[in-house]
Amino acid sequence: MHNKEGDFSEGHALIISVANYSQVNRLPATVLNDGRDMYSTLTSPAHCGYKTSNVATLLDSDATLVAMRRELNALADRAKPNDTVTIFFSGHGARLDEGAEASSALIPFDCSMDNFIESVMSEQEFSLALKNIQARRVVVFIDACHSGASVSFKGLNNSSANLGYSEKSLSRLAEGSGRVLIASSRASEYSLVFKGARNSLFTEHLLSVLRGGGRTHGDGVIRVFEMFNHVSEQVRLAASDEQHPIFKASDLEDNFPIALDRGGVNKLTDTVIQNEKLDIWRELGEVFCELYPAGPQDEDIWLRSGGDTSRLRLSGSGRANWLSALRILRQGGGGKNITKVSLINEALNDFPHHQQLKNLKLIFSA
Repeated sequence: MHNKEGDFSEGHALIISVANYSQVNRLPATVLNDGRDMYSTLTSPAHCGYKTSNVATLLDSDATLVAMRRELNALADRAKPNDTVTIFFSGHGARLDEGAEASSALIPFDCSMDNFIESVMSEQEFSLALKNIQARRVVVFIDACHSGASVSFKGLNNSSANLGYSEKSLSRLAEGSGRVLIASSRASEYSLVFKGARNSLFTEHLLSVLRGGGRTHGDGVIRVFEMFNHVSEQVRLAASDEQHPIFKASDLEDNFPIALDRGGVNKLTDTVIQNEKLDIWRELGEVFCELYPAGPQDEDIWLRSGGDTSRLRLSGSGRANWLSALRILRQGGGGKNITKVSLINEALNDFPHHQQLKNLKLIFSA
């Protein structure tokens, strides 16, 4: 359970952001910033308090259809009935067909124009994935109205599909107890990005409330109604009524918490902050002990990362050597060219699908 001094241990999240599509119109770099900043804010001990092990991210080329399916299944396996699940998708959606048969789909990075229907995540598949999640509190953010252009897909019997996501699809996805669907804008609107802004307008204000900028009950948590009220009001004002976030829920009785409300680093003691930083380094140590059990010399990982093993004090077990090496690295030693990020990057070359490494890279790169 959560508390003001601990973490939001019941929080689980999946963050998907795709900008650099190979066969569909590319999106601004802000889309990737949105995903990175959602991850860092949710897992920040100064803000939302999610455990890094409970948050998966798929950015750009990592967000393939297979990977999206895998992480949704992992989320269903991990989340328990009393947990809270947050899913954030920023990328292209597609509105398919017309009339009674109309539906929508989320477009992954590897969508194929020649095999469109089989290479996207259909509304029906996404709905089933949500139903498989046991958590009684699920909130899904969809920012898929970046473009209103009509694009022809060969897999659709020569018909056309509009990029975006329909409100009827959102309503259908919201069916289920405790499930909330929030879209960045109406289907007829654009999701705005202001020139020079780091984030899209919608995510900017979502991040604002997650970082303590909204009105809450003062009970240490951010609840779903207050979160949406803040985001909706601020986006509408900033966009001069040209963008209206929408809220869909069919069976919602509880104004449930989605994150801790710590409001920033100033609300945590220096001791707590320091302990959280050490926890991240401990997590890094555990990962490298698992991947390279013989120590920093295993597979020459330290040297390949720009380090100098002669600067390390290597004796004893591989685990002891890793703990010593990372302590030296944290203090600025270990070689002229090695950094925590270069070490993680080199490990990712060996283990490109290791989610914990990807999460740690996001934390240390922030």
